[in-house]
Amino acid sequence: MLNRRTAITALAAALIMPGAAFAQATTPSAAQIERQLDAAPRMRLRPDQRVTVREFKRRPDLRRAAPSIDIQSINFAFGSAEVAPSQYGKVKNIADALNAVLRRNRRAQILIEGHTDAVGSAASNQVLSERRAESLKRVLVREFGVPSRALETIGYGEEFLLVPTQQENWRNRRVTLRRFDDFVR
Repeated sequence: MLNRRTAITALAAALIMPGAAFAQATTPSAAQIERQLDAAPRMRLRPDQRVTVREFKRRPDLRRAAPSIDIQSINFAFGSAEVAPSQYGKVKNIADALNAVLRRNRRAQILIEGHTDAVGSAASNQVLSERRAESLKRVLVREFGVPSRALETIGYGEEFLLVPTQQENWRNRRVTLRRFDDFVR
């Protein structure tokens, strides 16, 4: 009954305010991205507790503690990993924020995480998420001058869904930017 009531409420909201569901998919401004990535980590590690980049990528507890922001507005064609030139305005916001962070701290490091929804096989979603993260890095470096040394990538496929569903959901198809220099050796 609760699920039915929730669905009816959501449908009514969509009819009353049709653009509201997609308002969340707007690209954050460069200033918003910069603020999120400059935030203090949720935990501090002593120097002897710091980990390798590889271990950081495998540890959800550490990743959750790092400053981050989800970017859900970069649109990829179905099954594609290429960032279309029509998306470059959105990528520019990301690049402007990253370049500002790096001007203040040359040692800053950003992890670009690719995520997919749960439609399709887990293996194909894993590969697609990795390719999308790499593609965004390539555009940031080649088109917007973000230093490659400051960027790492990883794909998590459908492993960390924002909306736990096996159905298609645009909120799960995202890139997360995560600043991790406070966690690695």
